[in-house]
Amino acid sequence: MPDRGGGPTGPRIRVGRPSRRARTLLMTLGVLAVLAMLFVMFAGFWTDWLWYRSVNYSSVFTTTLWTKIGLFAVFGLLMALAVGLNIWLAHRLRPPLSAMSLEQQSLDRYRMGLAPYKKWVLLAITALVGLIAGASASGQWRTWLMWVNGVPFGQKDPQFGLDVSFFAFDLPWYRFLLGFGFAAAVLSLIAAALTHYLYGGLRITSPGARATAAATGHLSVLLGVFVTLKAVAYWLDRYGLAVKSSDFKATGNWTGLRYVDANAYLPAKTILFCIAAICAVLFFATLWRRTWQLPVIGFGLMVLSAILIGGLYPAIVQKFQVQPNEQAKEAPYIEKNIDATRKAYDIDRTKAENYSGKSTVKAKDKLRADSDAAASYRLVDPNIVSPTFQQLEQRRKYYQFPTTLDVDRYQGKDTVIGLRELNIKGIPKRNWINDHFTYTHGYGAIMATGTATDANGSPIFTESGLPTTGQTPKYEQRIYYGEKTEQYSIVGGPQKELDYEENGEKTTSYKGKSGVNLSNTFNRAAYAVAFSEPQILYSGAIGDGSRILYNRTPKQRVEAVAPWLTIDGDAYPAVIDGRIQWIVDAYTTTNGYPYASRTTLGDTTTDSLTANNQTRAVVAQQNQVNYIRNSVKATVDAYDGTVKLYQWDTEDPVLKTWMKAFPGTVEPKSAIKADLREHLRYPQDMFKVQRELLTRYHVQNAAQFYSGSDAWQVPDDPTNKDGNAVPPYYLSLKMPGETQQQFSLTTTFTPNGRPNLGAFMAVDADANSKDYGKIRLLRVTSDVPGPAQVQNKLNSLPSVAQFVRDLKGADSDIQYGNLLTVPLDGGFLYVEPIYAQGRNALYPLLRKVAVSYVDADQPEGDTTKDTTVFEDNLAKALNAVFGVDGETPTTPPPSDPTKPPVTGEAALQQAIADAQKAFADSEAAMKKGDWTAYGKAQDELAAALRRVAEADAQRKSDAGKNADKPAAGADTPASG
Repeated sequence: MPDRGGGPTGPRIRVGRPSRRARTLLMTLGVLAVLAMLFVMFAGFWTDWLWYRSVNYSSVFTTTLWTKIGLFAVFGLLMALAVGLNIWLAHRLRPPLSAMSLEQQSLDRYRMGLAPYKKWVLLAITALVGLIAGASASGQWRTWLMWVNGVPFGQKDPQFGLDVSFFAFDLPWYRFLLGFGFAAAVLSLIAAALTHYLYGGLRITSPGARATAAATGHLSVLLGVFVTLKAVAYWLDRYGLAVKSSDFKATGNWTGLRYVDANAYLPAKTILFCIAAICAVLFFATLWRRTWQLPVIGFGLMVLSAILIGGLYPAIVQKFQVQPNEQAKEAPYIEKNIDATRKAYDIDRTKAENYSGKSTVKAKDKLRADSDAAASYRLVDPNIVSPTFQQLEQRRKYYQFPTTLDVDRYQGKDTVIGLRELNIKGIPKRNWINDHFTYTHGYGAIMATGTATDANGSPIFTESGLPTTGQTPKYEQRIYYGEKTEQYSIVGGPQKELDYEENGEKTTSYKGKSGVNLSNTFNRAAYAVAFSEPQILYSGAIGDGSRILYNRTPKQRVEAVAPWLTIDGDAYPAVIDGRIQWIVDAYTTTNGYPYASRTTLGDTTTDSLTANNQTRAVVAQQNQVNYIRNSVKATVDAYDGTVKLYQWDTEDPVLKTWMKAFPGTVEPKSAIKADLREHLRYPQDMFKVQRELLTRYHVQNAAQFYSGSDAWQVPDDPTNKDGNAVPPYYLSLKMPGETQQQFSLTTTFTPNGRPNLGAFMAVDADANSKDYGKIRLLRVTSDVPGPAQVQNKLNSLPSVAQFVRDLKGADSDIQYGNLLTVPLDGGFLYVEPIYAQGRNALYPLLRKVAVSYVDADQPEGDTTKDTTVFEDNLAKALNAVFGVDGETPTTPPPSDPTKPPVTGEAALQQAIADAQKAFADSEAAMKKGDWTAYGKAQDELAAALRRVAEADAQRKSDAGKNADKPAAGADTPASG
């Protein structure tokens, strides 16, 4: 060994291999590093398994996992075998070295280099292609499960007479298999050709034969397999025409066969199938003939046929047969498209009823009386009053309400509801303990009647306070799972949670069973890795009983336990049987319903509310579908996160298919309790998809559909300047011919390119109704102003202009509420609440109500029809729009002039008695659920309290004046 430093007598340092101890240390560190990497990869899998087990849906996890593993293994192995076998076969069929050309001899160095590692190279190549193919195949787990569990639709397509399930469940799987076969054939062909070239079976520049007989036979078989697959592809393409998308001026987005497809493409695909099959036989025959002549001729014929028969011939048919008389040629196919689309989107039972738009009632007082019974006009707009809830009921900065509140029914009345959820950004002091251990949940459901406000324009709360009290029986008010609850929390351990602060700080400890137990050190380590938070592993705040809660939004939880469902964009809360339950609507969809036009869910469900509110942005996927059903109603418990899925559409074959694939995950419809059913409603996103389709598919005549003369559009929201569609509104109203109000979801249409009202659409949204889901479409047959025209007329009123000027002078802004449309006695009644908010104020208040009654049969000079008014409250506005005298609003009746007015202490006592009576009337009305009487009593209470204040001030003033006067008979002070 060479010396390092020192002289002849100095120390000598030997440089050589590391000592055994060092090698052991390095090996140990290496093993630990590998184990750490494996644990990091394993942590995600383990935490997912723990979560699914905690919500009692472990079968979903295992079914999905084993399906992915099975597909990965089978198709990865098949691809590896296909490529590896052909490489091995090409190597085995190599010619002897003596027969090699000079060109091939130049490759000796490559062959010599590979010789010692042939097996390893073969294994590496096959493993690589197998891994890639397996990973791709595992992503097809939904396609596999739908194919193997597919349930018949019981409906046949009009072209081939096959059940719809073939196109929805079978055809996607066959196409995957075909694509996999093409990939295997191409990779095998490339690998075999390279191997043959490397070992002399193929020659490029050498004179003589370009390929050996063995190479020719091998490659011809692979080409024969490829062409055979192409023949199968041509055959499947015939069925693919039934679900093919194309542009068609009559519909824009067309799905299914048209004239040229049925009369040109379909026979062309059949002919090409036959040609490809013959061409494949010629390639296989090369095994015996050992010549490429016939296969090459056949392949060239196939390519030429594809150009002429598959491309040029259909173009000629379209140009010279279809275009000269397109409407007549396409009529049968348009009828098929209309029929299939209406069935696929569940609008086939919808019929457009003619509605004149002309009032059938002439008497003013009758119109006024009918207007009260026509609807429960929602003056509290859930899209505007969230700041009002926030200011009046937030109570602490670490609570929040959603930007858009929800509409539900309690005691049969429309109610606006919002949950007081946790706002992590409002915590006074942010740190890891506070964020995840101390502040863990929101508290209470706040409710207000939807049809009235108090004298100040604020909502009339029917459930309020902290803890809340009101109309709702006692319930669990803590909210651990909500739309705004996105961070994880660790609860139930030694660290106490802040419950709420009201007359002192209250603490609690979570008693629910949800979440994953962190008492186990291994689990803590896994979550420390999964959440990139090492404190989870060693924090003293975690101990016996600690549980970690995550995936806490209702949408996240339902999507996780049912990954085959598409989730509605608006989960809404309801107090049911002593618990707050989030109700989530879920859809089954497919893209394979023959002839049904496709729609993009993300675009179709966007409106003026969802555009700027991500918590309500649907079905946020941009996936295209052409079949949809609201087949599942799901609930998520706000306290313990329990997820339950209920079958809602008992006839849906797509849901039945998934229930076969995941048995036991969806409970039968009969399991829905009555208390829950009372709060179920028709979902908004389903309604928006249907209304978008009905803009065109309300027309069932092929000629009229082709011309587009009766096409509608969903109007832009006139109360919002962003240009997005008007949202649908939940409203209790009485449709024409009905005897009582029904909770409904409503929208309007205008003719394409015009602002007047084209139609009014409503669906029975009450799950307890026998007509639930029944869509009624009122086609307006006269020229009636539409929402934008009514809004424009309102804005042009002098009283509105003066109101806006006064607001601007007071440094306030105006906010227009939901413009509600209600059919009334042949005409339409528009009702719009108007809110005002000071620039420095924190919340808007209802200040005015605009009402317009539009009637196409307005006589000249008749001011009771087609009139827009702008008043202080709804009663005044309805009186004014129909020209009738109303009651004097909320002011005490004038005193009898023959009697002296009540003043002083007597006036004060009278006012106090009036206030007590009004308060008692309010309580009685609230218990009965009579919100009209409740609102009136609240107005009387406010008026009485004002009189109390005035009488008390007058009494004090009189007392002060009397104190300044000298007593009767007293001497005046002496002067000087």
